[in-house]
Amino acid sequence: MGLSEHHYELAVQWTGNLGDGTTSYRAYSRDHDIIIPGLPVLTGSADPTFHGDRERYNPEQLLLAALAQCHMLSYLHVAVKHGVVVTDYRDEATGMLRLNRDGSGQFERVTLRPRVTLADGGQAELAARLHHEANQVCFIARSVNFPVEHEPVTVVA
Repeated sequence: MGLSEHHYELAVQWTGNLGDGTTSYRAYSRDHDIIIPGLPVLTGSADPTFHGDRERYNPEQLLLAALAQCHMLSYLHVAVKHGVVVTDYRDEATGMLRLNRDGSGQFERVTLRPRVTLADGGQAELAARLHHEANQVCFIARSVNFPVEHEPVTVVA
């Protein structure tokens, strides 16, 4: 494996067999565990709309979280590269998934709303422009086939 390749592994274990397996659509739970060695188990399920448990994470939330996390980490990276000092970052991300008549579906778009606090107000314009650069280097945003939009707000500490 070269420096340009990174491999990731995890296990997903279905925990939702209520005794009869998948004998019918309502005979089983959508609960599952996401197991990554050395980390706490992440409990997952389907979205409540699809008979999931609202107290567990669902794949749609985790995709949205991955996009928001990746943008934040990419943004912090490019901020350092450009000498912009960020003192706080919070994103209120939203995503829209469209269901099709055949039961399939897909995300149509995600909107990230990062609120970035800067140490130096004189860097606000540069800091706002860095969201585009961060999007260009975000591994997850580059991997999806729908638009990832940005509505950043920059504030000064």
